[in-house]
Amino acid sequence: MTSVLDLAPVIPVVVLDDAADAVPLARALVAGGLPAIEITLRTPAALAGIRAVADGVPGAMVGAGTVLTPETVDASVAAGARFLVSPGWTDTLLTAMRGSGLPFLPGVSTASEVLGLLERGVTDMKFFPAQAAGGVPYLRSLASPLPRARFCPTGGIDAARAPEYLALPNVGCVGGTWMVPGDAVRERRWDIVAELAREAAALGGLTRGR
Repeated sequence: MTSVLDLAPVIPVVVLDDAADAVPLARALVAGGLPAIEITLRTPAALAGIRAVADGVPGAMVGAGTVLTPETVDASVAAGARFLVSPGWTDTLLTAMRGSGLPFLPGVSTASEVLGLLERGVTDMKFFPAQAAGGVPYLRSLASPLPRARFCPTGGIDAARAPEYLALPNVGCVGGTWMVPGDAVRERRWDIVAELAREAAALGGLTRGR
């Protein structure tokens, strides 16, 4: 199973207010070099948006974010999600995510939560909320004592901060919203989204020589 951490250096985190925007938005992100797209289950439009991208944008790998319960796991799978992301984890949620057959990233923000996942055979995790939970210094401090853990930090990361995270040995990718600014989406300026996606995709080339 392909790891979510290996799909792209940056995963756009999309909060979708209108499902009609899902396909053109995803096409712009894919055109910019970011095929892995997380649509968060924070709005009524999210599942319809996931379904639309799964059906209408062949180059996209659309995932569901803010997955909180076994029911949202099932709904995400039914909508066509190809990976799952959660801000945290419980054994119940972890069992459901494993049972989906999809790649998944359960969220952590402490060393104890990381240890709990490692004990359960999970090595790929979301670090959330990244900036508020200690940022780059915290993740760097986890690398030596917990070398099997790999992270996708998300939360408070922008284009300026992303390279520092991506340079860490235990970070596979970062998640962020900066390439899908609200005003550009509202105005349907997909050219702006595509250009910001190109700039974000290029960050991988700057840091992968580590």
